[in-house]
Amino acid sequence: MNPTLLIIDDDAKLNELLKDFLKDFGFDVISATHPAKGLKRLKQAAPALVILDIMLPEMDGFEVCRTIRQTSSVPIIMLTARGEITDKVVGLELGADDYLAKPFEPRELVARIQSVLRRTRRSKDTRSLSFNRLTIDPAKQIVLLDGRPVDLTTNEFRALVLLAANAGKVLDRDRILQELRGIDCDAFNRSVDITVSRLRQKLKDNPKSPEFIKTVWGSGYVFIANQVEADIV
Repeated sequence: MNPTLLIIDDDAKLNELLKDFLKDFGFDVISATHPAKGLKRLKQAAPALVILDIMLPEMDGFEVCRTIRQTSSVPIIMLTARGEITDKVVGLELGADDYLAKPFEPRELVARIQSVLRRTRRSKDTRSLSFNRLTIDPAKQIVLLDGRPVDLTTNEFRALVLLAANAGKVLDRDRILQELRGIDCDAFNRSVDITVSRLRQKLKDNPKSPEFIKTVWGSGYVFIANQVEADIV
């Protein structure tokens, strides 16, 4: 069964061109030129990945991304016509998994889709992890703190899984960025710090006296909680 992709872009001609191109790479493609219709199709089709333009009528791509992240962890690749760093960082901070500036080569879009889907599959293959008050189930994408669910964005969740799976090891920002997004760019190191900061807030982890994530100044971050045996959440 081919993975289904959802394109939300108000450029109908581009949508049709991408549909034809992506089908040659084994993807089933559906599209919408309006945000509301796109959100409706998301619920109906449960796609493997969403390609989301920033410049949309009535509701921009940032708001659409924020809306999707309230109920879904589906991978999102955002398209930006301006290619500005601020646009890219905002999209990533809202929970997008990758970005691509217009105009772009369709083959690059395919490469990014494949990369995001590989990272998503890899994160789901990790076994459940338990650290006293904190339990993580990557397969179900569930995090419990003191038995209560913690609402995380896709990138916050992936950052937590990456750090927890490498407990005791210092991971630098470049490594975290590569694992989460497949991006090699100093301009996005800030997004790692923001993701970790928000993750700490949701885990109620005081950075001055951390229980879970410790900052190693000049290096990166290390997960310091002791693991206990747990295979199911």
